[in-house]
Amino acid sequence: MSHAYVSLSGVQKMPRADVWAAIHRERAVLADELAELTPDQWAVPSLCGRWTVEEVVAHLTAAASTGRWRWIRSMAGARFDPDRHNQRRMMEYRGSGPADTLARFRAVVTSTTAPSGHIPAWLGEVVVHGQDIRRPLGLSGVPELTAVTEVARFFAGRDFTVAGRTVRAGVHLVATDGPFEIGTGPEARGSTLALVMAMAGRAGYCDELTGPGAATLRARIAGRHR
Repeated sequence: MSHAYVSLSGVQKMPRADVWAAIHRERAVLADELAELTPDQWAVPSLCGRWTVEEVVAHLTAAASTGRWRWIRSMAGARFDPDRHNQRRMMEYRGSGPADTLARFRAVVTSTTAPSGHIPAWLGEVVVHGQDIRRPLGLSGVPELTAVTEVARFFAGRDFTVAGRTVRAGVHLVATDGPFEIGTGPEARGSTLALVMAMAGRAGYCDELTGPGAATLRARIAGRHR
């Protein structure tokens, strides 16, 4: 019998095996979309800081290839600067060109290696970075709602890979396409994916939200990026 529980968001936590299955599915779908890109598209700036599409893919490969102890050693070598750590690991897993980078990513589609046991965070990695890639390229693919809802539940509950709990504090988030709802205060209403991307600090997704809470989220994200 599953030991899943109901979180403060009213969303049932996914069993661990189901989260891994969702990670593998989302990686595979993204890999298939990437196979259709032109060389120029691989060089397009993503929504993830200064990284290009190809660099974000290399980052996803790194995350799926780095276990806990290797992550600790890498962070120590980077003097616990996560940006330096991520840049080094991204460069390590970037291929000689887009085809090689994609091949490396395909090789880890079914990997269950992760830097920590917070498995929903690593589902969040592929959900968020998948959109970091798709949106600038105008790709229509979207992750499955069940996967996005699990990421929303996790992001809203803590600051880990993203500052989700801090970003959404004092705002009532309401998903219009699923069961996710959490918080009190001014309301921000929209798709579960838009709420996830806002909690991940992607200000552009606030344009897809309605209600007075959307402006609060946008201002908070802007303040974190100054």
